[in-house]
Order: sequence, then C-alpha cells, then structure tokens
Amino acid sequence: MYKINRTENRIQPLKSKSFSELKFTERKHLQEWLAHAPEALGEDLLIIQKEFDGFDDTKERLDLLALDKDGNLVIIENKLDDSGKDVVWQALKYAGYCSNLSKGQVVEIYQDYLNKTSGPGATSLNAKESIVEFLEVDDFAEVALNRTQSQRVMFVAAKFRKEVTNTALWLIGHGISCQCFKVTPYLSGEELFLNVEQIIPTPESEEFMIGMAAKEAEEKAVVHEVKKRHQLRYAFWEQLLDNLKAGPITLFDNISPSKENWIGAGSGLANVSYNLVFNKNGARIDVYLSRASTEENTFIFDFLYEQKESIENAFGEPLEWQSLPGKKTCRICIEQMFDGHDPQNWKDMTQWFNEYLPKMEASFKKPIAQAGQKLKAHSFDAKEVGTIL
Repeated sequence: MYKINRTENRIQPLKSKSFSELKFTERKHLQEWLAHAPEALGEDLLIIQKEFDGFDDTKERLDLLALDKDGNLVIIENKLDDSGKDVVWQALKYAGYCSNLSKGQVVEIYQDYLNKTSGPGATSLNAKESIVEFLEVDDFAEVALNRTQSQRVMFVAAKFRKEVTNTALWLIGHGISCQCFKVTPYLSGEELFLNVEQIIPTPESEEFMIGMAAKEAEEKAVVHEVKKRHQLRYAFWEQLLDNLKAGPITLFDNISPSKENWIGAGSGLANVSYNLVFNKNGARIDVYLSRASTEENTFIFDFLYEQKESIENAFGEPLEWQSLPGKKTCRICIEQMFDGHDPQNWKDMTQWFNEYLPKMEASFKKPIAQAGQKLKAHSFDAKEVGTIL
C-alpha cells in the first residue's frame, strides 16, 4: 500500500506491521472493528452476535455471527498474524452447529445481542424490525432465515497457511460458500491504516468459481440419477427374465439383464427383433425392424401391414403400426401405462409382459417368416442393402 504525496507528485510506501507489533488483539480490536464495520468484508452484513456460545454440550465460541442480504447465516472467524491450521475445522463445526438454528432462534440470538450492546439507559432495538429493515421486505412473515445448506463461512487473518487456502478452495468446489480475507495493518507516521483484501476466491473469479461449483453439482446430480436409473432397470430386467424363464415362452432364455431401458430377442429374421421396453411412464413390446437400409425395413413393414387385420385378430386387439417417417427403423407395438420407477408396480408389469409377449410372438412368427421369403425374392440395390439374411 502506498500513500500519495500530492505536493511532490510521488507515492510513498506505507510500512506494513504485524498486529502483535502494534499490540492489537483478536477480540478487543479486530473483532470490534469488523463488528462495527462489517462492510469491510465486501458486502452488507448484519452482525447478530459476538462470541456466540449457544451450542449444546460445548463451550466453544464463534467470533462473529452475521446475516447476509439473502437471510443466510455467515460465520466469521478471526485470527491475527496467522490463520493457524485448525481454523477451517473450527469454522465448519460452528457452521454445522448453526445449521439447525430456526428462524425464531436466530431472532432470539440477535435480540440478545441488541440488548447487550444498547447503551446504558437506552431502549434496545427490536430484532424483528431490524431484520425486516436490513432485508428490505415489508413484513417479518416474508423473511426466510438460515435455509438448509445456506450457511456461509468467512476467514479473516493477516496470513493464511497453505493447508487453509487449499481446503477453502476445495470447499468452494463442493458448493460451500467460503471466503478468505487478508487483513494488513499499515503505519504512516502516527496514522494507522487497515487493508482488507479478499484473496479466496478473488473478486474477479468469484462469480466464475460459484458458477463452476453449481455446474459441477448439477453434473453430479445427473450422474447420480443416471446411475440410479441403470440400477433400477437392471433390477427390473433381472426379475422379469427370471419370471419369463419359468414360463412357456423361450424367446428370452439366453438374454441377460441390462442397464438399458430395453432388451431384445431375435425373431428368426436378421435384425427383426422382439423388444421389451421399460420406461418411467410405461411398458412396451415391439416388433422392431432395424435392417441395414430404410428400403428393407419399409418393405417388411408394408408386407406385415397388408396382413394387419389377420395379425390383430390373432393378437386379440389393435396394435400401433409406426412406420417412423424420417427414421430408418420401423416398429409395431403395444404399450401399457405404468409408473415403472416404482418397484411396487413391477408385479403388474411382469404379469402384463407375460400375457402379451406370447401373443405377440404367436401373431407375428409366421408373417415374419413369410416376409423373409419375400425379401429374398425382391431385388434391392446391393450398395444400399448389403446382406439380406
């Protein structure tokens, strides 16, 4: 830090000092400075308690407890010339303790602070009214205080150990609001100055780091959801396949459970399969046409569609005939609505597959074989078709 000399048009370095050199103490000085000027930490904060010790079964005290403009609790831990190595653990304990404080308890803590800090004979301020004014809302009923996982941590010290800064960065990366402020006293003649500088995260990178932490949290949630969904599907297919093997149909005897939302078994004609589909909103049985070319799939689909009436009579009810325009594949299917992700519905789903899969195979076995014979006799461009069977 430099002092500007207007007369000589020069800057003069101010001499940095340690708190111990200046005989300053943590509680009597640094804590009091921040309690009366919390804006030095870069934002509007409402100090609601000093030396807070309202933790059950412990005599520990946190230095300063504050509210930010969103009603979140801010735990402020002050150290003088060295942060020490245990400050992070200490602050996280306090954050954990404070996470359980209710809206009413926060008000009580603040009211106690106001009562203690009012001058002799003065009437103390009303905590609720003061909070309403600070948060700029119309009524205390609108106030939300100390929401779940909203607690913030601020560390203040003249020097931070590497293990503290590394851990602070790690916490930010895991979505915990954490800031480190470097405080340095300066001496110029008889005048004293205090510089408060946010070093983690730097003001320039804070928004980016918060955004990255939120993005990472979102990605982790997606990965967790996908993993959960894969496990759910595998469990369902395992149960269903065991059930099918105990019955008369043999189509899926050699098929293994899958993490995908479908499993398939051959029909006797290459790349024409019976697919079972398991979705969040229902179950489906397909005759799925996935030959090498659109022309082949369309040819087979059209051949089967010509027999639609006799196939559906054999099946016992209407089917969905989906030529899927714009796609290479085609399918004929039947679908039933279920909440598939609720295992309590799996028994009904299994019964449904057991009822309709044999009907599907019996209705399509002969027509599919006939389609294969027609396909052999039909002339396709070899470049488009490849191997037919």
